[in-house]
Amino acid sequence: MSAPTVVAVVSEELFTEFFSDADAERLRAVAAGLGGGFARVDRLAEAELGAARVVITSWGVGPFDAALLAALPKLELIAHTGATIKPFATDELFDRGVVVTQAGAGMARSVAEVSLTFTLALLHRVPEMHNALRAGDGWYDADAVGVQREILGTPIAVIGASRTGRAYLELIRVLGAEPLLVDPTIDAEAATALGAALVPLDEALQRARIVAVHAPTLPETHHLIGRRELALMPHGAGLVNTARSWIVDEAALIDELQRGRLSAAIDVFDEEPLAADSPFRALPGVLVTPHRAAGTTQGRRRQGRIVADEVEAFAAGRPLAHAVSRDQLSSMA
Repeated sequence: MSAPTVVAVVSEELFTEFFSDADAERLRAVAAGLGGGFARVDRLAEAELGAARVVITSWGVGPFDAALLAALPKLELIAHTGATIKPFATDELFDRGVVVTQAGAGMARSVAEVSLTFTLALLHRVPEMHNALRAGDGWYDADAVGVQREILGTPIAVIGASRTGRAYLELIRVLGAEPLLVDPTIDAEAATALGAALVPLDEALQRARIVAVHAPTLPETHHLIGRRELALMPHGAGLVNTARSWIVDEAALIDELQRGRLSAAIDVFDEEPLAADSPFRALPGVLVTPHRAAGTTQGRRRQGRIVADEVEAFAAGRPLAHAVSRDQLSSMA
């Protein structure tokens, strides 16, 4: 077998989820066109790397430091099947002129749909009713559930006009919500084009019945929603987080949830897997999922298709649609 020119550092299970037979064949064809073979490995240490010009990565890959790059003398492209490249992108990588691309755009719809699901569940007080009935409380007293609301005409704060934030905005706008957008990187005209009113964070928190977090993990977004900000939310409002726990002060949120003032639907946590004794597991107004918002069949295949498209474009000398530069990295999730 020819030395691999395209190496996929993706588990066999994930590779099957990401890549259709047709897209896997496209990768093999590119490898052959580059003068070698295609290899899928669980870890880079298992691969023959001397001829590799393209490395396809997934979650859990380590940093491409000087020692690893020395074993990859011909590396020209890293195509990441996920969104954030921060765990592995290094200055050494960019100094070498290696192009880095990622498939985050393929995840936006999946995560936006989960955020919408969470939003509707909180508005209609589904966690409270479900958890009460599961606990054996009988035909639950409606007065104890809290006020149920429709999404139609309801102010919803969207924190961040990211890819997922924009996809979520589109969904809630179609359903008749009143979107309030918080994002310092865009102006009022751009927000209007997205169907939202651009407002300061404090105003959004005070007005919204649901606060949906879609901001990136940057130094300035750490605990962007902290104790002070949570206190601004009206009684009975709900927090939706399918982005990163980095953005919300988890301890402060738990305090608000334990007082019964807010509800929450959360897919991301400070500690993952979620501890068996985590308060999130027992609170009646909480809906939790195990960091699987992007895990749809369609989303996975979109991610694989994006990677195959980018690898083909690289081999053909065409511009890449999802390349990330060193300068862009500082403002991305």
